[in-house]
Amino acid sequence: MSSKEGATRAGPDRPEPEDNVAARIKLEREARGWSTVTLAEKMAEAGHPINQSAIWRIESGKPRRRVNLDEALGFCKVFGISMPDLSGPPLKISVAARQLIHLFTEKSKEYLAQKDALDQLYQEVREARLALFAYAEDHPEQKDEIEELLRAHETAEGKAWAKRTHPAFSELRKQGKLPPPLS
Repeated sequence: MSSKEGATRAGPDRPEPEDNVAARIKLEREARGWSTVTLAEKMAEAGHPINQSAIWRIESGKPRRRVNLDEALGFCKVFGISMPDLSGPPLKISVAARQLIHLFTEKSKEYLAQKDALDQLYQEVREARLALFAYAEDHPEQKDEIEELLRAHETAEGKAWAKRTHPAFSELRKQGKLPPPLS
């Protein structure tokens, strides 16, 4: 590429996707409430180091700094978007709406992670309960003592278990997703 072509590509006649990338980086950064310094730190953590001034030049420079492929991949990783999303025309949506979308997305991910953890814990409680009752069946001479210890446990943990009777849990009980009392 000649130096004249390079100057043209860096100036106002550069390809539209390059302008889209610059605009999208700024929109995504602002939607998260990040400074250019914070974005540079996140890029370094993701294994795609770029300094704060380079980010500013990409977003606002005259002419804007070009983004190389490694940096574009890093921005995709940090923002959690695809390359077509990064290089496509940015949506005409306000920063406030983008912030709310980002908040919703992050909270949804947290919810799903917690739900998976609770489902796993429920399965472990269920397995422990079944093992306990199987043990009591195999050792009938200890059954009374086991039941007494369970009652003591339920008395000590009564408040926590009592929350399971709240109407909000009725649907979970119907679906068998809430463990029954241990005694």
